[in-house]
Amino acid sequence: MPNSPSDSDQPCRIRVQRRGPLLVEGPVEVELEDGSTAASDRFRVALCTCRRSRRYPWCDTSHRERTRS
Repeated sequence: MPNSPSDSDQPCRIRVQRRGPLLVEGPVEVELEDGSTAASDRFRVALCTCRRSRRYPWCDTSHRERTRS
């Protein structure tokens, strides 16, 4: 999904949340540290910032504090 002249002139919107994932308007392609890529064609994705996700780079809400009842 590289940028090209035919891409929209609209900027990519990223929403930052305290103690939560980055919400990115998609579709997106994420380049990881090892050079591999992960892609999603969803209209919005949640990117993990805490690195606790079992589906990294996608957020699986592992950042949430768990409470016992």
